[in-house]
Amino acid sequence: MNALLAILINITLSLTLISVAFWLPQPNHYTEKASPYECGFDPMSSARLPFSMKFFLIGITFLLFDLEIALLLPIPWAMQYENMHMTTSTAFALITILTLGLAYEWLNKGLEWTE
Repeated sequence: MNALLAILINITLSLTLISVAFWLPQPNHYTEKASPYECGFDPMSSARLPFSMKFFLIGITFLLFDLEIALLLPIPWAMQYENMHMTTSTAFALITILTLGLAYEWLNKGLEWTE
């Protein structure tokens, strides 16, 4: 019964806060606020320039390898448990998948800057 009451209070509070946040702000749209900001200076050109897809791919690659580090970091602590075979095989599978992805990107010349 207490859990049901807590869930009901959480849902009610969440819906109340969402509705207040939706109806409370009064947006002021004017040209000064809508213009792009460049260190206090007036913009020289349009801020809506297309970006290079190479930078996007390098950013995604960085995020993937950052995720790899985050997933492999607990491996030394997991080695202390009795089921070391499962931990080792999971780490090996993760490294294999990421290595295959890197090889695929390398073979498709996704890591080269010149075209």
